[in-house]
Amino acid sequence: MSDQATRNGRQRPSIYDVAKVAGVSHMTVSRVLNGHPNIRESTRERVLHAIDEMNYTPSSIARALATRRAMRIGVVVDSPVQYGPNSTLRALESAAREAGYAISAYSVSDEEGQQIDAGVVELVTQGVDALCVIAPRESSLDLLRQQSGGLPTLVIKSEPHPEMHTAGVDQRDGAIMAVSHLIELGHRSIAHLAGPLDWFDARARAQGWREALAAAGLPEASLVVGDWTSDCGYDFGTSFDFAETTAVFASNDQMALGLVHGLADRGLRVPEDVSVVGFDDLPDARHFLPPLTTVKQDFAALGALALRSIIAAIEGESTEEHELIEPSLVVRASSAAPRR
Repeated sequence: MSDQATRNGRQRPSIYDVAKVAGVSHMTVSRVLNGHPNIRESTRERVLHAIDEMNYTPSSIARALATRRAMRIGVVVDSPVQYGPNSTLRALESAAREAGYAISAYSVSDEEGQQIDAGVVELVTQGVDALCVIAPRESSLDLLRQQSGGLPTLVIKSEPHPEMHTAGVDQRDGAIMAVSHLIELGHRSIAHLAGPLDWFDARARAQGWREALAAAGLPEASLVVGDWTSDCGYDFGTSFDFAETTAVFASNDQMALGLVHGLADRGLRVPEDVSVVGFDDLPDARHFLPPLTTVKQDFAALGALALRSIIAAIEGESTEEHELIEPSLVVRASSAAPRR
């Protein structure tokens, strides 16, 4: 095929086409693409000129051939139906596409906790370059350590781990933001509807609730362990004794949604009688009645951070063993000063 035909777009130019036009080997083109320092400046300019002339975009296949890598990251997603794990996976996939990597995902539901080891084995046998685990529980990490086969591995969690690289959104700090907001409004009895405490995120959010109360000199109010669902929030809203409690920090927006519903069914108003703050900032949170005050997680930033850490580990570069994204508080109409 002629160079002119390639440039006219009838076939996507390959790394070999670029090498031919530049008069170098395809390995030299690969080194230029990957920013290798040991390339003569004149050679680099010739390759870059050929890339620009041919409108070449490096494909994952070409990059894999040049680097002898699969250009694929294996991701184990624990409880993928939940908003946080699902959003993290989608953000990681988007960041990976931008970097020329593909994602192979293996999902483990709440009822299949023991299958995480099978998932890791399946991904490893596919020849992935690295592993990532999203939203792990304690049991997830125990099984992961046994099966990772020495591959670079990143765990999405907000607390550091002595044996693995970790990255996450600062769950504890987000909870402190939520509870401090309620304290600043004047609330003195703030209950916490927690997520399942075998989840690292749920434990970190509960810890942030405790620390914010302690910093304000307030006693711990009630902590009730939920299961992340709206039904659980509804049951809490219809059955909990709110005689002293004027505010609730719910560990996710879905439980907050059910809580608001339950309170309405028993004749309590939000925020006039009880203020409610959630966590996640679901896309629909601003359309709750009333619109929900909540903690926003920047999943796009988390996906980009996780991918940078994984690629650095693949390439043998030193990197921080634990990195965090800061959340932010979104104040809406579900929180207000107490009226009793």
